[in-house]
Amino acid sequence: MNKSGKRLINISQKTFIQVIILLAVLMAVAIILTYIVPKGEFGTRADGSVDYLTYITRDDLSGIPIAQGIFAPVLVFFSDDGLTLLMLSLFLMVISAAFQVMNDVGGIRALIGAVSDRFRNRRMLLLVLISFLFYCFGSFLGLFEEMLTMFPIVASLCVLIGFDSFTGFICTILSCGFGFASAVTNPFTVLLASGIIGVNPMTNIWFRIVIFICMFPLLIVFLFLYLRRLEKDPSASLTNKHDETLRISAEESVLPDVEAVSGKRVRTVYTVFLLGALALIIISSMLEATRSYSVVFLIVYFLFGGIAAGIAATGKAHFVLKSFLSGLLSVLPTIVFIAMAASIKFIFDRGAILPTIVHQINVLAQGRSPFGIALIIYFIVLILEFFISSSSAKAILVMGLLAVVNVGLSKSMMVLLYTFADGYTNVLFPTSPVLLISLSMIEVDYIKWIRKSLPLFAVNFIMVILFIGLGIIIGY
Repeated sequence: MNKSGKRLINISQKTFIQVIILLAVLMAVAIILTYIVPKGEFGTRADGSVDYLTYITRDDLSGIPIAQGIFAPVLVFFSDDGLTLLMLSLFLMVISAAFQVMNDVGGIRALIGAVSDRFRNRRMLLLVLISFLFYCFGSFLGLFEEMLTMFPIVASLCVLIGFDSFTGFICTILSCGFGFASAVTNPFTVLLASGIIGVNPMTNIWFRIVIFICMFPLLIVFLFLYLRRLEKDPSASLTNKHDETLRISAEESVLPDVEAVSGKRVRTVYTVFLLGALALIIISSMLEATRSYSVVFLIVYFLFGGIAAGIAATGKAHFVLKSFLSGLLSVLPTIVFIAMAASIKFIFDRGAILPTIVHQINVLAQGRSPFGIALIIYFIVLILEFFISSSSAKAILVMGLLAVVNVGLSKSMMVLLYTFADGYTNVLFPTSPVLLISLSMIEVDYIKWIRKSLPLFAVNFIMVILFIGLGIIIGY
């Protein structure tokens, strides 16, 4: 429908195949493990709820049926996680469609052009400010999936001020992921885990603030090193091909008679639209009564608001609807990624080995030093993170167990261990839907990302271990 024949979110065939192969291999490994790892289940309380403190061996069970394992990406939508996956899929489709309209009517060009002109001589300052903003979103509000709404805008901005869309990935998704892990008041890790284990989240909050302050420079160093290499050799960009599409989209609108559309009107309409989205994200995340429904609110907002903004900016309903449909279709490959990534947990659940993995926490902790116990808990949560990307699900599972065990660590330390293990992996493990989707948006394959980010996560891992040790020494 547009002149260049390109969509704003365009996943290359190569990237799609690579991710599918990677996830298929992980699914195969998960299926095999259900035939190797001993089976078990958690107990059940009188009210029918799951008792995570009771572990029952189930030698009578076998691995997941092969057919169920193969069709897990479909069956997972009919599991307990099905509604969550459906909401995430709808969320991505709707925001993709809304931003496709915004791009096609020249909204991205109008907004980014104004910002890039203002910061053209202070580009590095702009990137630091954007990174810190998203870092705070993750640390204080626990936002992550919602930041996919802002990612295309920042990626376009970075291209127009002379960098690339991978820079936008660092400033938004990576920054938010690091903030999510370097959490101060993250509702989905710190507050939820503290509530489950029975400790005041404000206890020794100063230590988490120190971590928050120390981790941000690491992120900025990674950003600056990448930009320095980019300035020396522009061909080193991970997104050269993708950025050509962005530049074409930014330079010309696809609306047939765009000259008749007021640039000021487009800019005003989409300024209001994006500020409304940002306000909705912040308010719904801060209020406890609406926190669980923030994604639903965003689906409704971008569905109706995205169409309304396009019509208000252009007055051309038919064109806007056609553009919206194109955006919906462009995100369909990412739904496959979501289903395959989520199916790994489904396979473990149906194969009855997830309770066995969790049960080993008590067994491995016996007779160990506090630091050794802390590392064991940290690595166990890391393993669970690979298969269960939901912070809330892991918090209930892990913190419910740790709430009553005596492993010689303070409850605040156990919350910190959980937060460390849960957060950084959101931008590292291939079972993170947001990571796969955001990388596919800029046509960067997962293996390339791992090669590029390995030094960052190596240093990050060392810092995490040092903070764990320091926390034990000072009695955190």
